[in-house]
Amino acid sequence: QVQLAESGGGLVQAGDSLRLSCVVSGRTVSNYGMGWFRQAPGKEREFVAAISSSGDTTYYADSVKGRFTISRDNIKNTVFLQMNSLRPEDTAAYYCVARFRSITTAAALYNYWGQGTQVTVSS
Repeated sequence: QVQLAESGGGLVQAGDSLRLSCVVSGRTVSNYGMGWFRQAPGKEREFVAAISSSGDTTYYADSVKGRFTISRDNIKNTVFLQMNSLRPEDTAAYYCVARFRSITTAAALYNYWGQGTQVTVSS
């Protein structure tokens, strides 16, 4: 079994930063593309960022480009999402995701999901 465990969410003010972590267990993370999605109440689930198994390729949603950075440490089986210049519209539950090999922006193609960590940004 592949299990994903997110942490690092919290309540912050606009302009603050947070770093989310996702620890992978059950398999080594080196062969898996990883990413982050988010979902706010009453809104559709949306893609945030993804990183290839080697770390050489990254994708970002237009709404977070220049503010968020995805990274990974394959030795520690951990993926990170550094979030800077947070805005109230970033408020959502953030989910870590994984799939074998190639990354994608399509939620349905990720077959492993974490339980989510809540990020709330006040103005």
